[in-house]
Amino acid sequence: MKSTLRLILSGIVAFVFYFAWAYWANSGPNIDPSMTLQSALVQGAYSGLVTLFFTLMLEYSNKRIANKCLALTFMVPVLCAVHSPTRQASAMRQAMNHALDYSAQKAAGSCLPGVMFAPILPITVQSLFVIGVNVLNHTPNLWLTVAPSILFSAIYAYTYSITLWKNRKVAVPAETLIE
Repeated sequence: MKSTLRLILSGIVAFVFYFAWAYWANSGPNIDPSMTLQSALVQGAYSGLVTLFFTLMLEYSNKRIANKCLALTFMVPVLCAVHSPTRQASAMRQAMNHALDYSAQKAAGSCLPGVMFAPILPITVQSLFVIGVNVLNHTPNLWLTVAPSILFSAIYAYTYSITLWKNRKVAVPAETLIE
């Protein structure tokens, strides 16, 4: 199936599923039926459109980091960056470089695949958007309405990312990312 058709189909499936979920989550004797329908339309339309954007973000983040290898020892930010040309600053830089080189030797072979981190930004953006849209809409049962969207988006993101990673893994050798 072509990627464009897959995106459109995913958007339609997301619209139908989340429309139905939001309709059920916001229907009840104390909720106005017009508010129920409005909440379902907002959630369905939002989910359909965001699925398209979300998948594009996943594609981008996977291209950027999924095939890289992240060593946990290099994920800690350098707390002190010395830019002074003094002898003491030079000694501190040498000591830091030595410590990083030593850590790299000890951590050799114990890195995590970047595919584990690629979906984090898209999931965070999607979660903030879905909560914000439903807060602005005054959705009566906010958390019941958005929880499946966030959960299924995370499952979708990791499944999609791992599939992309496996397909690219054969074609592109892993690189090491040192930060």
